[in-house]
Amino acid sequence: VLSWSDNMNNIHRTLLIALGALCAQAAMAQVAVVVGAKSPAAALSAEQAAGLFLGKSDQLPGVGTALLLDQGESSAVREQFYTKVTGKSASQVKAAWSRLVFSGKATPPKEIASSAEVKHLVAANPNAVGYIEKSAVDATVKVLLSVD
Repeated sequence: VLSWSDNMNNIHRTLLIALGALCAQAAMAQVAVVVGAKSPAAALSAEQAAGLFLGKSDQLPGVGTALLLDQGESSAVREQFYTKVTGKSASQVKAAWSRLVFSGKATPPKEIASSAEVKHLVAANPNAVGYIEKSAVDATVKVLLSVD
């Protein structure tokens, strides 16, 4: 039989674990679609971002043909981005791109290893657009769309 203080300690421990999980989920949930700081692109709606990253459009407003940069398959930000912006899981998006590539209708986004590398590439190429954790945004990039 546990004492009252042991029960309270267990309750506090459980609450702290749950609070930590919620904070971690909230931090991961923030994603930013970015271009280089000097890019002429101004903003994207969620629909425009979804169109680009689902292969329905290759045009970045204000820029022209976009160079799409995707995060690696095991990246948590990739799943967050696709779920929140397109309403599809990353695996559903991969399947859609496979069909587009097979039919010759589109070229999939270039897969990049990290948000740091995405930032470096968008800063160097005015046609490049990618997504990173909102917490990774700095002066080298311009946020076109922020998704919480």
